[in-house]
Amino acid sequence: MYIEQAFKGLHDWWRYMVGIVIIFTAWQLIGMIPLGLALGIKAFETGDMPGTIPQMIEVLGSNLFLFLMLLSFVGGLAGVILSAKILHNLSFLQLTTSRKKIDWKRFWFVFILWGVVSSGFVLVDYFFFTPEDYVLNFNLKPFLILAAIAILLIPLQTSFEEYFFRGYLMQGIGMIFKNKWAPLLITSIGFGLMHIANPEVEQLGPIIMVYYIGTGLFLGILTLMDDGLELSLGFHAANNLFTALLVTADWTAFQTDSILKDMSDPKTMVIGEIIFPVFVVFPIILLILSKKYNWSDWKTKLFGKIEEPPKDNYKIIE
Repeated sequence: MYIEQAFKGLHDWWRYMVGIVIIFTAWQLIGMIPLGLALGIKAFETGDMPGTIPQMIEVLGSNLFLFLMLLSFVGGLAGVILSAKILHNLSFLQLTTSRKKIDWKRFWFVFILWGVVSSGFVLVDYFFFTPEDYVLNFNLKPFLILAAIAILLIPLQTSFEEYFFRGYLMQGIGMIFKNKWAPLLITSIGFGLMHIANPEVEQLGPIIMVYYIGTGLFLGILTLMDDGLELSLGFHAANNLFTALLVTADWTAFQTDSILKDMSDPKTMVIGEIIFPVFVVFPIILLILSKKYNWSDWKTKLFGKIEEPPKDNYKIIE
């Protein structure tokens, strides 16, 4: 079982508290230094410090802003890995999966699956339903720079979020509450609240939190049912990477030099962008994956108690 991997290391509650401080310091303080320096230089030149994401993009350019913003998540990911190793004596493998080794076939299966499906939704909408909602935004040189940044750094950004929420926090909260449902619920809500400062929240209102929390719940279910992070890592990487390359909008957190630009009114997108994915698409994806990987005993895996297994008797998932 995935959460029970924490029993293989040091799992005192205070260690997780210290770890969270280290991770946030690496992510929001150390990791933000390059972006802060760049903005400070621009503020010195212009006499005006940009305070919002659109203002930062305006003064730095979308690609430079994206690069510097994503660097902060690299710092956060390093903080998670170091905290797990130094504070908990857990290896990277134990933080990732219950299997003998990381199953990259799982990662790539769901990465390709969701990349094709999510891109397909956008392209079908563009070519067949509401082409008037999009403009062609493609410009070769900026797009190639974007592609290099996105391919290199977005998987690290999404990996930080997965290792922090579905990994470190999922295991830590499980050690405290000794059940599965509390870490699943708390990490899903926490994942949603992490996005509360995104421009989408201002445009769409609190209803967008249904999508963010619902996505966190979906990714948490993947982790618990599959006893590892491979599927959630693959899904999240595909979601952010394909979105950054394919379509952008002036009101989203990822404002990039993508192929298409969405010009539609965000307030008309509640059903298509929030309700449909959370309540229709995600359950279908869960069904597909459950059939492929023969998931069973959902009640125990999602709501069961957590008990420390006998020493030297940890189950290895093949």
